[in-house]
Amino acid sequence: MFKIFLALHLLAAVFAIGPLVHATTTASRGLRTGDGAATAASARIATLYSYASVGVIVFGFGLMSMDNPYGPGKVADMGDPFIWGSLVLWLVALGLTLGVIVPTLQQATVNITNGVGVDGLTARVASCGGLVGLIFAAIIFLMVYKPGS
Repeated sequence: MFKIFLALHLLAAVFAIGPLVHATTTASRGLRTGDGAATAASARIATLYSYASVGVIVFGFGLMSMDNPYGPGKVADMGDPFIWGSLVLWLVALGLTLGVIVPTLQQATVNITNGVGVDGLTARVASCGGLVGLIFAAIIFLMVYKPGS
């Protein structure tokens, strides 16, 4: 059962987090080119994969609760710094995506449709998108290195 949950956790990370990071880090292209269809699509994709990333957390908690096949005890505990640190970082990334990037892209879509400039929105989306990418890189580092355990 451990290997099944590990595989599901990793598959969810690859197929949910990967597209989420791609969508958020490249979303500013539509703003730079003034492409309303691209900004609308980026907003939809970022929203969809933000919610899909919950699967990574669900399978991760399932994995944590199992007995460690490589040693005594459970795989991990909520008190482990790499677990709560990763969870906090994931919440920050989700907050940036759903609270800043998606609403900004939706506003940009409206602005582009109405012929209003979006120059002021490009930097916000680009900087937050880059930050989301860095946050998920930090989460991967924490999951692999497991500081404090």
